[in-house]
Amino acid sequence: MPAPYPFGETVRILRTGPSPGRDDRGQPLPGPDQSFDVPGCVVTPREQSPQVGGSDQQARDTVVVGWTVYAPAGTVLRTTDRARVRGVVCEITGEPGDWGRSPFTGTRGPVQFAADRVTG
Repeated sequence: MPAPYPFGETVRILRTGPSPGRDDRGQPLPGPDQSFDVPGCVVTPREQSPQVGGSDQQARDTVVVGWTVYAPAGTVLRTTDRARVRGVVCEITGEPGDWGRSPFTGTRGPVQFAADRVTG
């Protein structure tokens, strides 16, 4: 099935599989890589306005903190996933939102998620 947005971008979802066990200290071992590409995504910048009068407001009005991504209908995402957007690894913040089915056309809408840049 072709991507719904023919000029959309490919976003890589970074997913670690279930832990196969624990190490000598009792910490869970990382599971196998289950990452996958999602072609045909719409990627838009997401900005955050600083608090009015706060120190962050000095010399700027907004700060781009990541992207809002609209993935094709049916894309399954987890809050524990990360995403590589335009080469930048991001955390998926909050619960991904499935727009569901349009009451006007019956077509499925996108799956929307916030991708915040990982720092530090």
